[in-house]
Order: sequence, then C-alpha cells, then structure tokens
Amino acid sequence: MQPDFLGIFKMNKIKTICVAVLSAISSTAWAGGFLTNTNQNIAFLRNPARDGVIAIDGVYSNPAGVAFLGKGLFLSFNNQSAFQTRTIRSGIAVPAFQGTPFYQPFKLNGGDENGIKEFKGEASAPIIPSVQAALNYDKWGFQASFAVVGGGGKATFNRGLGSFERQIALIPAVLYQINNTYKQQYGLDLGLGSNTPSYSVKSYIHGQQYVFGLQLGTTYKVNEHLAVYGGFRFNYVYNRYEGSITDISANINGRNENLYSFFQAKALALMEQSGHLQQQSLTYAQMAEQAKATQPEAAAQYEAAAAQCAQGAALAKKGAEQMEASKKDFADRYLDCTQRGWAITPIIGVDYKWNRLNIGARLEFTTHFNIQNDTKRDDTGLFANGVNTPGDMPGIFTVGGQYEVVPSLRVMAGYHYFFDKNARMDKDKQKLLTGNTQEYNAGVEYDINDAIMVSVGMQRTQYGLGDGSFLNDMSFVSSSCSFGFGASVKVSRKVRLNAGYFWTNYETFDKKYTQELGVGDTKIQVNNTDSFTRTNKVYGMGVDIAL
Repeated sequence: MQPDFLGIFKMNKIKTICVAVLSAISSTAWAGGFLTNTNQNIAFLRNPARDGVIAIDGVYSNPAGVAFLGKGLFLSFNNQSAFQTRTIRSGIAVPAFQGTPFYQPFKLNGGDENGIKEFKGEASAPIIPSVQAALNYDKWGFQASFAVVGGGGKATFNRGLGSFERQIALIPAVLYQINNTYKQQYGLDLGLGSNTPSYSVKSYIHGQQYVFGLQLGTTYKVNEHLAVYGGFRFNYVYNRYEGSITDISANINGRNENLYSFFQAKALALMEQSGHLQQQSLTYAQMAEQAKATQPEAAAQYEAAAAQCAQGAALAKKGAEQMEASKKDFADRYLDCTQRGWAITPIIGVDYKWNRLNIGARLEFTTHFNIQNDTKRDDTGLFANGVNTPGDMPGIFTVGGQYEVVPSLRVMAGYHYFFDKNARMDKDKQKLLTGNTQEYNAGVEYDINDAIMVSVGMQRTQYGLGDGSFLNDMSFVSSSCSFGFGASVKVSRKVRLNAGYFWTNYETFDKKYTQELGVGDTKIQVNNTDSFTRTNKVYGMGVDIAL
C-alpha cells in the first residue's frame, strides 16, 4: 500500500511560510537572559564580574556603588563590535515514506547521507555604543546612561531555515503521487514524475533588533558604608524584518522546473486541450445528428466519440483547475515589516562597603513591551499591519562582591538571576521554559603599575530549557561559558583607556520531536531533529574621564 501523498497535498497545501522565522533571529544578546545585554561597558568584556565593583561602569552593573567614587563628574564612552554565527543542523524523516526516495527529504536538496542539512546564520553588530555619566556630591549623586540594552545587531540566513523547508521538501513526493493518481484513476499523465527527484528553493531572511535604553537615577550615601539607588530606564524597541521565498522548483522529467511557472503552463495547456476536446465533441455530435437518418450505425459511433471527447474535456478542465489552484502555493513570497514599541523599567540598588570588601546588589523589574507592526508587505498573512505583540524584557536580580587582596590585586564574583518565565512572549512561549536563566561570574584585576591594569574573568550562563520545547530554529539559545580579558591604561591624571575581548563557548543542544503535518482528517507524522549551537566574539574600546 502506497502512502497517501495526494491526501497530504490536498490537506497541507505546501505552506511556504517565512514568518516567525524572522521574529527572533535578530535577538543577538550575547550575555544575559533572553533579549538582555549585560555588557554595557568595555570593563565587562575584560571581566564580566562587575556586580560588586565601584567604578563608572557601575551605572549599569552596580549603580549604588557609584556613590563611593567620590565627588565630581565621571564619564565613560564605549564602543563594542560583536560577531556571531548560529548553526542549526536539521533533519526530517517520514516513516510513511520509508522505502522510497522521499523517506529523508533533505537528501533531495543538499542533505548529507543521514538526511541532515545545515542552516547557518551570521549576525554582526560592528557599532554598539554606550555612555555612562555620574555626578556625585557629598551624599547625593545623579546618574545617566545610554546603551543598547537588548538585541543589538543583525542576523542573516541566506539559505533560510529547516522549519519551513521541511514542508517544501515534501514537494517531490507530492508531485510523484499526484501524477500516479491521475494516471491510475483517469488515464491522464500530468507530466509531474521524475526518475531523479529533487527540489530547490531560494530563501533569504534578514532581521535586526535594537532595544535602546536611556537610564536615569539617583544615589544617596547613607553613611561611609552604605549607599542606595533608585532610577528607571526608558526603553525603545526598533525591529526590522525582511524575507523572501522564491523560485520553488522541483525536478520534473529530468529538468529543474519553477513550479509556479510550470503549473501555470500546464493549466493553460490543459485548458486549451479541454477547449479542443469540447470542440471535437460538438463536431461529433453534429455528425451523429446528420447520420441518424441514413447511417444509424455511424451515428451511434459519432455519439460515442462525442461523449468520450466531452468526458476528456471535463477531465482536462478539472486538471487545469487543479493546476491553477496549486500554482498559488508555489508563488514567490515576501515580508517587509518594522516593529516599534517602548516601555519603562524601574531599578533599585544597594551597596555596602567595609574596609577591603564591597558588596553590591540591584533589581531591575520586568519590562512590559507591546510591539506594534508597521508592515509594508506581508505575503505570509501573519504580520498584519498595526497588530501589537508582547515581547517583554525579563527582570533581573544581581548580587556581587569585590575583595581587595592587596592594594594592587582585586578579586570579584557575581550572580545573576533573570525572571524569564515572568516575561510575556508571543503565544505565551515563556511557559515552555522549565526554569529561569542563572549566571555565575568571577574575575580578577591586577595593577601592573600606577598606569596599567589588566583583568580577566569568566561567566557561566545556564538556561532552563528542559526538553527543548521552548527552542526552534527561529529562536534558540544554549547554555555557555564566556571568557574575557583586557587592559586599562591611564594616559593622564583624568583619562583612562579601556580595551577588552570577550568570547563565548556555547554548548550544543540536541532536540528530537515528532510533528504532524496536514489538517482535517489527513495527518502525517514526521520525525524531526535539530542541533543548535553558536559562536560569539566581541571586541571593544572605551575611555573613562574623571573631572
């Protein structure tokens, strides 16, 4: 018994969707919870354990501790350049097709011998600026900062993603069975078969996402040991997504055919054939009418021929209508959508200083975004103009400490806890997480002399991903270990230069799951695999000024 390819085709309609593929591919946050950047200063790159440090970069990482910098105006100007790759190795197996060339469909378009195909995206953000400022008096202090607090770059998949190519990969099987069905049931060869089945598609997906944050706050030094902070951040989201799926093609009779054009040509040819057969039917009917009186046997033959031509005309018309309806599923599709939104983040902090030990903590509340679509073109039907989508930035609690071993040597550690499960996502996707993100930081700084300081640090990031239901190739993360190092050089009494390098080693997360394709009474199960990993490198330089 052969698989019901035709039923699958009728029910599933080969949905070539380039949709939500774009919704999260540009979340290029390389440190922190989902969509959150914790690297707001070059000091973080060379040592990410900044939560208990007294320095100008504490405007973000330890705002209460900035009160202990002393009186005066403190400024920090920074730029970072981040480069990331995302690699997904995807597979699909169709148990119902076992024993046919269509069992592992990715083999028909570049998949390896195990039916696995690699999809790779590149994200880059060569310019990520940030500035921090603090003005301290005896007890009161005032702070401001501007940075890219979420996202911060662009991601491009020049070969699309497996999540939508899986459905396109079924096309050769669909065409094969449609052709067989028409030959068996109607004696009509639609010319859709191939002894060398294959398919191809051109797909391009590009996304960019920025969350700009302007933070304002105030510190109060309670005494020589204790300081507190209160403030807020105004966040503005700007996302832009572009994508296309074009030239969906398949091998037909040994040739790679654009299916939209092929089905259109077939529809026209069948309609012409239907018209020709209809005209023949009318001609035979007239001949039968004329022969009835003198040649009854010939008249009967003419009538049979007329009926046969009429039946053929109806069948050809039906085929033309099928081809005309089917070609729409292979049409080129485009997406051009910009999203915008804004939200406020309340922030509080506390710092306690005792001799050579300093401890800092801060709490950022969850940022509740509603992001609105400004859609120029949407052939997917899923990015309707004016629609609002939730896309919160998770709250974060941090605590850390710094201990001065000797005047020239300092060690530090920190802990981050992100409230990911409280941050709303589209379709409540956050509920698929089994836990919140946690990060553990450690680092050391050493003064070589009065002018040069070097530092090194690490960060361990752990996500609560469970069985991976939260992940897909459109949006994925994996736990990681990051390492940073760099130096700070004092070029004058008031000016210090900073340079740092930060890279991340991501774990590979393997996901296996069963998916049902089709709707209505006809469904088919496919077994999917996805293997997720990334690479990440960040470079940065900055300058600190004390006035």
